[in-house]
Amino acid sequence: MFKLLKTDDKTKARRGQLTTAHGVIQTPIFMPVGTQGTVKTLHPDDLVDLGSQIILGNTYHLNLRPGLDVIRAAQGLHKFSSWDMPILTDSGGFQVWSLAKLRKISEEGVAFANHLDGSKMMLSPESSMEIQATLGSDIAMLFDECPPYPCDEKYAADSLALTTRWAKRCKQWHEENRSSIVPWQLDNSLIANPTEVSRQLAFGIVQGSTYADLREQSAKELIEIGFDGYAVGGISVGEPEYEMIRAIDNAVPHLPQDKPRYAMGLGTPPQMLEMIARGVDMFDCVMPTRVARHGLAFTHDGPIHIKNKEFELDQRPLTETTHPSVARFSRSYIRHLWRAKEMLALRLLSFHNLHFYLQLMEQAREAIDNGNFTEFKDAFIARYTANSK
Repeated sequence: MFKLLKTDDKTKARRGQLTTAHGVIQTPIFMPVGTQGTVKTLHPDDLVDLGSQIILGNTYHLNLRPGLDVIRAAQGLHKFSSWDMPILTDSGGFQVWSLAKLRKISEEGVAFANHLDGSKMMLSPESSMEIQATLGSDIAMLFDECPPYPCDEKYAADSLALTTRWAKRCKQWHEENRSSIVPWQLDNSLIANPTEVSRQLAFGIVQGSTYADLREQSAKELIEIGFDGYAVGGISVGEPEYEMIRAIDNAVPHLPQDKPRYAMGLGTPPQMLEMIARGVDMFDCVMPTRVARHGLAFTHDGPIHIKNKEFELDQRPLTETTHPSVARFSRSYIRHLWRAKEMLALRLLSFHNLHFYLQLMEQAREAIDNGNFTEFKDAFIARYTANSK
């Protein structure tokens, strides 16, 4: 399922190929986030045009809305959303973490009040995997507890022990039940271009907060259980950047070479390049589309706020390498759209930002293939951060 194609000589950066039922993914890769089964403001054809290889769906939100009855009637999320390429679904653990004031954690799972109407719900390892199987994602994530930052070592250790016990339950449920629930496993005709992979994959999630020994312990325990890939979770939860990098440094060296590594919920362009240099293969983040809705565009010289007056007469495109669909519009015009509250501004900025991220991953892959990843990374970060110093 995962084939390691090339490793950079100077860093731990890797080029790989992950085969899923709905297609082959070239890594390193960034996954646009489609929380509600759609990437905000963009049509699925836009994502194909941008070069998206895979998108992420949200188990918690899709279980609430539209609900599993609707998903079953549509024969899975791929058909429901008209997306016939790979989908990864998170487990709902992070969303439950964000509902800290409304939740109660037990051995069974997490009881909480949902954010829509306050009604009581329970997510367990088994129910999370069942929801993901019903959605029919290509990659399902185990249900974990995401410890807060900061937390003391005892809390982190107890949380990790619970996540490991839940991981075993996730693996058992998945092996015993996926073949009778995943829509495209029941009917292969639901896949436009099927590959040799005929089952839903499952990834484990390394936890352990800021404690190096716990990160190592978590990685080794998950490997013993056995998953198709491994994520590093519990990052981007309020910790400073150096702690985020340390979490990757403390986890990735203990993960197998022949399985994909996924840093969850990250990050800025420089952060992603630094983590690729540490052997990370996959990323997801809401940042490109979220900041677009606040008027921010990514450029090679750092992010810019298009609403600022300095762009009023600026006839240049957002960047010299922006997508042709955006390059025809000047910064001045996009600023005008933003100030006039026109929807096109949100579409153009979202389209551009995702193109910037996906293009960065393509350039990283090329640099690894060409043996000059370190030079590419250092030059990109130097230019990107020059104006912020």
